[in-house]
Amino acid sequence: MLGGRRLSLDWVGAVPYLAYVGLFLILPSVIIGIGAFLDANNAFTLDNFRNLSRSYVVKASIDTTVLSAITALLGAVFGALLAYAIVTGSPNGILRRLTVSASGVLAQFGGVTLAFAFIATIGPAGFVYLFAQAHGFDFYKQDLWLFEIPGIELVYLYFQIPLMVLVFLPALDGIKPQWREAAESLGGNTWHYWRHVAGPLLFPAFLGSVLLLFANAFSAYATANALVGQGQPVLAQQIAGALSSEVGAYEPGFAKAIAIEMIIIVTVVTVLYTLLQRRTARWL
Repeated sequence: MLGGRRLSLDWVGAVPYLAYVGLFLILPSVIIGIGAFLDANNAFTLDNFRNLSRSYVVKASIDTTVLSAITALLGAVFGALLAYAIVTGSPNGILRRLTVSASGVLAQFGGVTLAFAFIATIGPAGFVYLFAQAHGFDFYKQDLWLFEIPGIELVYLYFQIPLMVLVFLPALDGIKPQWREAAESLGGNTWHYWRHVAGPLLFPAFLGSVLLLFANAFSAYATANALVGQGQPVLAQQIAGALSSEVGAYEPGFAKAIAIEMIIIVTVVTVLYTLLQRRTARWL
């Protein structure tokens, strides 16, 4: 009792979630944030952040950003088309249920397992490549692009497209058929409907989905590391390299500084995504 009023216990149900977030998200972030400002002798330093200007870190940052942007845009376009195809069908049809269920599984399918699946199918010894080569089509004639940035982009699309289906489908479901009927009754055609009605309403949701896919690709590690172990083209690999190499003993805060860079970028993208989702929720 507080001032004659009973204290609400509604917040008790959120305790497990808050404990999980605090233990596995906030606490590690605080440890990384503090360690990024310490040297090998636990003295304050900014050298760890100055070292982010090293050429290989800058190149990895650019490559990871471009990789994430390309896979986010392509995944968003193809995922949006697939989601629209699902919406045009029966809302309770078996095709929709199967597609949504499969997307939920494939969106979480990654890491070494996904890399191995692509290597076993279209890799240099994969059955698809051997079949194509036997019929005169050698898509590795120039180089083994599967084990470079283009290969990572292809593999990332495997889980980016299903993720786009899951996050964009609710926005498409929010489009009311009456809006198309109203546009047609006013003399508008399909182009006018998408240009002036559906397009502006769906654009914030589409852009927010692109940002979500960008953050998803930017923070991925296991799949890229399984495909491209040499050269460490992805920024997350630079963290592993800084921890496992000889540099880690002399610059223990350098890996944490790279992690802070990634945390800041992903946080900014997530905040923008949240703002766009709030705008989308006004109409859809």
